Amino acid sequence: MKKPDIPQDEHARLETLRSLSILDTPPEERFDRITRMAKRLLGVPIALVSLIDENRQWFKSCVGLSSSETSREISFCGHAILGNEIFIVPDTQQDERFADNPLVVGDPHIRFYAGCPLRAPNGQKLGTLCIIDRQPRNPGNEDLEALEDLASMVEREIAAVQLATLDELTGISNRRGFMMQADQNLRLCVRHNISASLVFMDLNKFKLINDKHGHSEGDRVLTVFADLLKNTFRQSDLYARMGGDEFVILLPDTPKKSAEIIVQKFRQALKKHNGDAHRGYDIDFSNGIVEFSPEKHLSIDTLLMDGDSLMYEHKHKSKRPEMRSQ
Repeated sequence: MKKPDIPQDEHARLETLRSLSILDTPPEERFDRITRMAKRLLGVPIALVSLIDENRQWFKSCVGLSSSETSREISFCGHAILGNEIFIVPDTQQDERFADNPLVVGDPHIRFYAGCPLRAPNGQKLGTLCIIDRQPRNPGNEDLEALEDLASMVEREIAAVQLATLDELTGISNRRGFMMQADQNLRLCVRHNISASLVFMDLNKFKLINDKHGHSEGDRVLTVFADLLKNTFRQSDLYARMGGDEFVILLPDTPKKSAEIIVQKFRQALKKHNGDAHRGYDIDFSNGIVEFSPEKHLSIDTLLMDGDSLMYEHKHKSKRPEMRSQ
């Protein structure tokens, strides 16, 4: 058996896949409808929307198969994402790469496989729409064209998922995207007994910038702030615009004291930007930092509430000198 190679752009590919917040989500009719169509149109017993992460192929949609995932090492789809065209294995028993594959010699006894790579809007390959039979097959051009058409439908649905979880203005996660990813992150922290901290941020005097300089300038402030978040925080951190001028960052494997150091680094980056920009105003923010406690924070909502409360406490304290000077 030949294990699938790792794509050269694997890191960027996985980052794109994670950003979609689609892994380990419940079945959705919009994807199931396409796999049912593939099964019926192409006359196969099994059709899958398969997504490839570090260690497995996970099925977003699955018709004709009871399992929800398999190891990446034995996956056919791991081979399919290495190319640009449909990956076809007419008869697995006649192919030395797959003849002794556990999925061939055991359940589901794959004899035929065809997988069309699925691409994210940025071009990264996420997985495949694949069809499987327990008999050898030699698909014709019409069958392959139908598989490509159906794969394009899956790609459009994936693009819709991404648009629904990204903030249109800043390009980072929106509230929906954050809630989906953060919930998965916290479950992982609990399972592996690792720390996590949440930073809740709110821009100071943002309304004044809008009123004095116009809403287009306000939009520019939000975009600059989001870009600085991306450039300062780690790739493993999850940051999002929650709405208006509120931002939030979840830092896995990070106790509160370490999070405070990272926020201070971000504050210095923002200070440098203000010094270089000369826009007639400074971008500033208040923040609340809370360390995740599984006993106290039973959901991401309770963690956000604590962060929000600490942020407003910080904002109130920062206003006091200004009030005294009036």
